[in-house]
Amino acid sequence: MASSSRKQDRLTLGVEEEFLLLDPETGESLPVAEQVLDALSGTARTQSRQEFRHSMLEMVTPVCTDLTQLREHLITLRRAAAEAASTAGARLVAVGATPVCEAHLTVPDEQRYHAMSRRFGPVAHDPAVCGCHVHVGVPDRELAVQVCNHLRPWLPVVQALTANSPLYDGRDTGHNSWRSMQLERWPSIGPTPHFESVADYDATVQELITAGIMLDAAMVYWYARPSTRYPTVEVRVGDVCPSVEDTVLVAALVRALVVTMIDRVRDGVPPVRIRDCLVAAAHWRAAHDGIDGVLVDLLGGGARPAWELVDELLDTVTPALARYDDLDLVLRQVDRLRREGTGATRQRRVMAGTDGDVQAVLQHLIAQTVAG
Repeated sequence: MASSSRKQDRLTLGVEEEFLLLDPETGESLPVAEQVLDALSGTARTQSRQEFRHSMLEMVTPVCTDLTQLREHLITLRRAAAEAASTAGARLVAVGATPVCEAHLTVPDEQRYHAMSRRFGPVAHDPAVCGCHVHVGVPDRELAVQVCNHLRPWLPVVQALTANSPLYDGRDTGHNSWRSMQLERWPSIGPTPHFESVADYDATVQELITAGIMLDAAMVYWYARPSTRYPTVEVRVGDVCPSVEDTVLVAALVRALVVTMIDRVRDGVPPVRIRDCLVAAAHWRAAHDGIDGVLVDLLGGGARPAWELVDELLDTVTPALARYDDLDLVLRQVDRLRREGTGATRQRRVMAGTDGDVQAVLQHLIAQTVAG
């Protein structure tokens, strides 16, 4: 009976993608977000948002039930935003961190952004970074908190798969996700703590607000959280993906993880308790190595080749992927990643083939952003 009811469950999903607006000649960030927003119309306008930098744009898909629908929305939104960016003399680029430089580090003229600037000072004026946030429909907040507990061991693997920001100030940082390194300066960003209940979660958030660590509950920027805006579990650990195909893969894996962890919660399986310092170390290693090196095995201990842990992630979520008819697509896309590498790997390959030409990397990223 339990397995029958599970087959009837179909969790919705949606994606928020952040993009940079870059100068097509220099690769520098351009403060033209308002012009780009003004150039959008129809659904693309209603699904777009001003972000924390004048050089950033966020596009939000409608609620979706399957990956084909999600893919179509992502393509439509990216292409509409790219066309609007061109009218402002910029290019829409899906990259996790500012690759060259950003001269205009002021925040948009919104009360909340000014409050963040006053509270956090120079941290709020770092060059722009762009993420991919995947929402999976879980309207029960108690269940959402328990799901986040179960997700903790797997989110470094998801982070490694999305790594797409090796460059900073026009040079290779040696990290696959420099965005992750920049974000560590914020006091409310990082691995999701373990919580006993939604009451424990809410009380902890309130303590952090009282202590001045957050302005409000919307500043909970942990890598997984019950969303403050939607009835979802929001996984926000990844860099924005270079292509739509990469985003669809990540969304499919995240939904399958959430489905799998809901099953475990309902079966009474407790989450594995892992020291916070080890979880933080696993995320640092994921940001540094991506899937090209080793990752920390938070369930078995030690460090192992990244692809071994990717394969274990796939084994873990295969029943959920099959339940949603997503398995074949995910296996094809994972095989593509084995051949091509993540966004960070692809950027480095372009640099190696062009004697370190950052402009060639940017042209590659521009093309990837609207491909599909």
